Amino acid sequence: MGSKKYSDINLYDLLGVSIEAEQAEIRKAYRKRALDCHPDKNPDNPQAVERFHELSKALEILTDVTARSAYDKVLKAKKAAELRTKQLDSKRQKLKEELEERERAALHKLQTGKPYSTVRKTDEEVLQEQIERLRREGSKLLEEEQQAMREQLKRNYAEQQKQCLETPSFNSAQHRIKIKWMCDKGDNSNGGYTQERLMQYLKKYGDVVALVMNPKIRGRAMVELKTREACDMVLAYEKGNPSNPLHFQWVNPPAQDKTTTPTNQSNATARDYEDLVMRKLRQAEERKRLIEQMIKEDGDT
Repeated sequence: MGSKKYSDINLYDLLGVSIEAEQAEIRKAYRKRALDCHPDKNPDNPQAVERFHELSKALEILTDVTARSAYDKVLKAKKAAELRTKQLDSKRQKLKEELEERERAALHKLQTGKPYSTVRKTDEEVLQEQIERLRREGSKLLEEEQQAMREQLKRNYAEQQKQCLETPSFNSAQHRIKIKWMCDKGDNSNGGYTQERLMQYLKKYGDVVALVMNPKIRGRAMVELKTREACDMVLAYEKGNPSNPLHFQWVNPPAQDKTTTPTNQSNATARDYEDLVMRKLRQAEERKRLIEQMIKEDGDT
């Protein structure tokens, strides 16, 4: 905004307030909009940083009585000129522009031929002087608002950190997903699904830790996804091939998804065992044990 003329920008529209807005309303609007594009939240977004500076300059001008008065005078004059311009046809508009150009040339000659103090300052020149004054003096109000915003960002960050500490991490090895689809016993194509095809459907949701096809029961597989978000999206959205859709189901759903009473010690031991199997899946010699566990679980359903 440094290369822009402030008189060319509607600072009220920038803040989302009317020209009659009180100072309290202007400050409130500034806080709401500037918080979203604060440099601390957008260190790698130059557009957000530029927007923040634009909002800060708008606050600085509109909360200073003298600068705002000068700005309002320019803004109202421009709106009046725009209204007059709309009422002119193309020929009259051309004549108007030529006349204004001659007036500017005459004023320039007058300014360069006599002391500057004898020439009446234009509204835009008055506004520019007020903006320059604010730059030299600095805006205490702007500094207070930006300090308050930094404190708010710190509080938001602390709250986020607290929530992260209170939220239990997702252990993908304990929460695998079974995959089923229709497949006849004599169908050598396995219902049209291969490990590579399943991987194409699943990997778009996030990292796939492990994917195992059941070699004894067609139409069955098991997947371990790295994040809870990936699991939720697969369960909610993925259907695979519409002509032979995939069906997903938790092997052991996360605690908040369970509707049954808390498990006893024997169940906890079984989950520990499953956890061990899936971790060892990352080593080739443990793949057989995982498949046997998957077949046993399918037989129980």
